Amino acid sequence: MSGVETGLIALAAMLVMLAVRVPIAVAMLLAGMGGYTVLAGWDPLINHLKSAAYGRYSNYDLSVVPMFLLMGNLASRGGLSAALFAATRAFIGHLRGGIAMAAVGACAAFGAICGSSLATAATMGQVALPELRKANYDPGLSAGALAAGGTLGILIPPSIVLAIYAILTEQNIAKLFTAAFVPGLLATAGYMAVIAVVVRLKPDAGPAGPRSTWNERLHALWDVWPIVVIFVVMLGGMYGGVFSATEGAAIGTGATLILAVVKGLRWAGLRDSLLGAARATGMIFLILLGADILNAFLALSQLPGELATWVQGTGWPPLVILTAVIVLYVVLGCFMDSLSMILLTVPIFFPMIMGLDFWGLEAADKAIWFGILALMVVEIGLITPPVGMNVYIISAMSRDISMGTAFRGVVPFLVSDVVRVLLLVLFPSLSLWLVHLMG
Repeated sequence: MSGVETGLIALAAMLVMLAVRVPIAVAMLLAGMGGYTVLAGWDPLINHLKSAAYGRYSNYDLSVVPMFLLMGNLASRGGLSAALFAATRAFIGHLRGGIAMAAVGACAAFGAICGSSLATAATMGQVALPELRKANYDPGLSAGALAAGGTLGILIPPSIVLAIYAILTEQNIAKLFTAAFVPGLLATAGYMAVIAVVVRLKPDAGPAGPRSTWNERLHALWDVWPIVVIFVVMLGGMYGGVFSATEGAAIGTGATLILAVVKGLRWAGLRDSLLGAARATGMIFLILLGADILNAFLALSQLPGELATWVQGTGWPPLVILTAVIVLYVVLGCFMDSLSMILLTVPIFFPMIMGLDFWGLEAADKAIWFGILALMVVEIGLITPPVGMNVYIISAMSRDISMGTAFRGVVPFLVSDVVRVLLLVLFPSLSLWLVHLMG
């Protein structure tokens, strides 16, 4: 049996394990170890395993993961989400559908200091759902806005998923964060536009709220200006070369800790933040180890290289191949979480995409563009059935919103996602012009 055949069988076995609810890290480990043993033998596998964990975890860039996770936990438990929602509501809450738009805007702002979609959806859901219910907003619109807005947690930099992509593909983390900024703003504007269209078609879905005075607006802005400073200093310093990505993450975490304490964070909240970050870091690092073992086996099988060669030999237009990759991402997103998808697919798809010509892009630009595109498609999986983790979170937080209502409410936002992905495919400059401008 050839290496390629062994690789395909191992991947199929891994998908079967996932279907029967085996944890993704364990499924990757078992598939990788089994395939490695078949191709090279037991002794070479043991020899590889003895250094695999150290080889992965000694990567200095990986320290951004616990830092960003801790920053998100501190922001969640430090009351920063309520201040962000109050600020956005003060400016647009008086519009029809304005409170839902404010929730989306607050999700985008919170994503700038969080980096996790699930944390963004859960945190903003706690803050915004009671206000939307009090204002008699349609349950489907409320759930859809918050579930979709939660995806901005991984799209607006800093993004943990994007940081992992950068490490896997040996790209500059700061440049990827910069490239995600404009698509993130487009996503925010698109979601707000969806709300505006929904309330125009169904006026009772999102009643207008009271108009805030300019004094109230200035007071709300005063409460959130430190968050803006943290974001600008962290991202600007990283890209400007003042400090590295890991140093930027540490500076952002330290500043968020100070701000959270000022906002009322106490020892219990700090302890929960540390434990939450530690648990999430352990989970992510175990998945990383499983992905490393699987990728070592795939490299041994030569499956990624053979796939890239086969795709190039088909003569299919690059856009057709890219469309197939996007469709596969959407399908996988119905069953897998975003990080697992990136870890599983990037070692296979990245060489294939890099071997194709898209709009004459240089290799570095192509890697950044594909990373942002993959991130946006992965983000769609967070609100598509049957998994749709963000939708489950929002539905679980409100007894009056059923899963069916939540998934129906998220459909218009999926249309916005499709339009944005299409724009990014056809106009790569949307994600690259800021990188070039700051380069």
